[in-house]
Amino acid sequence: MSEHVGDQTGEQAAVPIRILIADDETLFRDALATLLDLRDDLHVVAQAASGPEAVAMARAHRPDVALLDLQMPGQDGIETAIALAREAPEVACLIVTSHGRPGYLRRALEAGVRGFLPKTASAQSLAQAVHAAHRGERYVDPQLAADAIAAGASPLSAREADVLELAAQGAGIEEIARRANLSNGTVRNYLSAATAKVGAGDRREAARIARDNGWI
Repeated sequence: MSEHVGDQTGEQAAVPIRILIADDETLFRDALATLLDLRDDLHVVAQAASGPEAVAMARAHRPDVALLDLQMPGQDGIETAIALAREAPEVACLIVTSHGRPGYLRRALEAGVRGFLPKTASAQSLAQAVHAAHRGERYVDPQLAADAIAAGASPLSAREADVLELAAQGAGIEEIARRANLSNGTVRNYLSAATAKVGAGDRREAARIARDNGWI
C-alpha cells in the first residue's frame, strides 16, 4: 500500500464516494456534510453522533469512507475505526480532529486508519484525503506528520500510560490500584517511572506532558 503525506492530486471519481460522518458536535457535523455534498465527487450517506452509532450507520448504509472525530462518547475515533475494521472492513477510516497530537496520529495509523487531519484543514485537503483513502492510500496532514517525527515515540510502557491516564483524571493511588487491578505499591512504581521518563517533576506535570504529546 502506498502512502502519501499531503498528496496534492485532484482526482475525481466517476461515481461519488459515499461518506459517513461521525462527530458529536452537531453544528460541525452538519456543516461538514453540507460542504462535502456541494461536490459532485462526494456524497454524505449517513451521520452519527457517537462511535457505536457510527458502526450501526456503517452496517446500514455501507459507506466507502468514514470521517471520524477523535473524541466521541461511547468510544473514541480510533476505537471506532478498529470496530469498523471488524464490522465493515470495506470502509476506509479518516480521523478529523481538533486534537492533532503526535501520539494520537501514531495510534491511529497503527489501528489501520487511512488518514489523519486537523479540523482546520481546507475543504480541498479533506477531499484529497477522502480520495486517497478510497484508493487504498494514506493521507497525513504535513504539519502533523512533521510534529510526530519531532516528538518521537512514547517513552511510556502500556501500563505506565494506563496509570498516568487514571492519575490525570484525578484518581488517587488506591482508586488507580482498584481500577487497574494492581497493588498500591505497583501503582506508585509505575507513576514514578512514568514521571522520570517524561522528565517531569511530579505526576501532574507528567500527565500534562504525556497529554500534550498524545501519549495518553
